[in-house]
Amino acid sequence: MPHLRRIVCACIVLLAAQIAAADPPESQPASQPATQPANSPAAPGDKLTVTEHELTINGQPLKYRATAGTIGVKDEAGKPKADFFFIAYERLPRPENIALRPITFCFNGGPGAAAVWLHLGAVGPQRLKLNDNGDPPTPPYGLSDNPSTWLRFTDLVFIDPVGTGFSRPAAGEKGEQFYGVQEDIHWVGDFIRLYTTRYERWLSPKFLAGESYGTTRAAGLSSYLVDEYGIGLNGIVLISSVLSFQTLQPGGVNDLPYVLYLPSYTAVAWYHKKLPPDLQAADRSKTLEEVATWSRQTYLPALAAGAALPADQRRAVIEKLSRYTSLSPDFIDRAHLRIDPGTFENQLLVDQQKAIGRFDGRITGYNPNTISEWPSYDPSLSPYLAAYSGAFNDYVRRTLKYDSDLPYEVLSGKVNPWNFGRPGSGPLDVSGDLQEAMLKNPNLKVMFASGYYDLATPFQIASYTIDHFTLSPELRNNIEHTFYEGGHMLYHYKPSLQKLTSDVQDFMERAMPREPGS
Repeated sequence: MPHLRRIVCACIVLLAAQIAAADPPESQPASQPATQPANSPAAPGDKLTVTEHELTINGQPLKYRATAGTIGVKDEAGKPKADFFFIAYERLPRPENIALRPITFCFNGGPGAAAVWLHLGAVGPQRLKLNDNGDPPTPPYGLSDNPSTWLRFTDLVFIDPVGTGFSRPAAGEKGEQFYGVQEDIHWVGDFIRLYTTRYERWLSPKFLAGESYGTTRAAGLSSYLVDEYGIGLNGIVLISSVLSFQTLQPGGVNDLPYVLYLPSYTAVAWYHKKLPPDLQAADRSKTLEEVATWSRQTYLPALAAGAALPADQRRAVIEKLSRYTSLSPDFIDRAHLRIDPGTFENQLLVDQQKAIGRFDGRITGYNPNTISEWPSYDPSLSPYLAAYSGAFNDYVRRTLKYDSDLPYEVLSGKVNPWNFGRPGSGPLDVSGDLQEAMLKNPNLKVMFASGYYDLATPFQIASYTIDHFTLSPELRNNIEHTFYEGGHMLYHYKPSLQKLTSDVQDFMERAMPREPGS
C-alpha cells in the first residue's frame, strides 16, 4: 500500500543541519578527557566517556561537559533489558542551585531515526556544514561550532531509542518489546527517569523536544511521565509534528488529508513560480490563508459529497484546485479531485522531468519515471543520510572519545514492524495524551514549529490538531504555533535555524518559573 509506506517514511524524523558558508570555517573543538568524578553516576555495565569543550559565541566563551555512552535499563527485578545510547551536554560551571538550569531531552522519530538529526542539525554545539540555503554537502563531511546551539539556555540530552544509534536490546531480549508506540513511550520514559535520578536533575525545569514521529513520542510521554513517575514538564517543542495519523493517511472515506495538504502544495508551487501571475505576485501569507479557508469551507464539503457533488460545483472545485496547485484541470478531474502527496511531487515539475522533495519541496532531482504514481526517490532525503552518518561517526569517536564496533543506526529498519496499536482501533492519535497532560499540569507550555515546504507533515496538520483540542481559553494560551521557511528539516535554511533558536529560547523563558522552585 503506497500510502501507508510513504506515511511511515514521512514520519521519519529527519532533521538536518546547516552552517552558513558566510560563517568562518572553524575546526572541531579540541576535546579534553575529563576525569570521572568520585560520585560518578555510571553503574556496572555502563560505558561512558566524559570530555570538556569550549566554543565562542558572539565573542563570549561557552564551556561545557559532554557525556557520551550507554546506560543500561532494567526491569524491577533487576534483569537487564536494553542499553540506551545518549549524548548529554552540560554548560559549565554547573550552578549549585540546579533549579536555575533547565534540561531538555531531545529525540528524532521515524520510527527508527536516531537523534543525530536534531543533534547535528539544529540543537547541539556542533553542526553539519551546509551553505545558507541548506543544500546537501559534498563528501567528506565536516562539523563546525554552532552559534545557534540551544546549550546557550538549556542543558541537552540526545536520546537514541532502542534499535537506533548504538542503542540495543540486552542479550537475550527481543526487540518487539521496544518497537511500538506504547512500548517506546515506556522505555524512553524509563530512561528519562533514570537519567534524571543519576544526574540529580529532579529539580531542574524540564523540556522535551521531538521532531516528526518524535512529536508523537513527546505527546505520549507528556502524560506518561507525570502519571508513572511524577515528572512534570515545563514545556514541549514539537517540530514538524504529527499527533493524529488520520490527518496523514488519505484514502477510502478519509478525505481530510487532501484538504490539509493543499496549502502546502500551494506554498511549494509558489516557491517554484508555478502559480498564476496574480497569485505569484500576491502576498504569500494571504494566499495561503485564502487556500486554507477555501479548503475547509468548500473543498472538504465537496469531497464529502462524493458522487453526489453537482457537476457545476465539481467544475468550480477543479478550477480552484488547478489555480492553487498549477496541475491541469484534466489531471485533477481524472484524480477525482484528490491529489496524493506523491502524485503532486511527481507532477508539479513534470515538464522539466524533475521530482520535488517530500521532506523539503524546495529541493528537486531528476525524475527518470514521470509516469509512475510516486517519485523513485526523495531528493530531499537521500543526499543528507550519508552526511549525517559520516559526520557523526567521526565526531563521536575523535571528539567525544566514544568508540564502538556496532554500526550507528542513523535511520534503521530494524524497528519494523512497529506496533502502531491494536488492529481495528483506527489510526494512531496521541493528541488526547497531550491534552490530558495540559489539563493535569496547567503550567505546561507547548510550541509547534512548522515549515511551509514540508510535504511529510504539512503545516496545516498542526493547525488542525491545535484547533481540535478541548481546552479552556487560558490553557489554549499555553500553545503557540510558529512557521518557518523550509521543509520538514526547517532549520536547514540558515535564517530559519536562527529564528527557531530565538523562538525556542523565548518559549522556554516563558515556561520557566518566575522564581526557582515557585
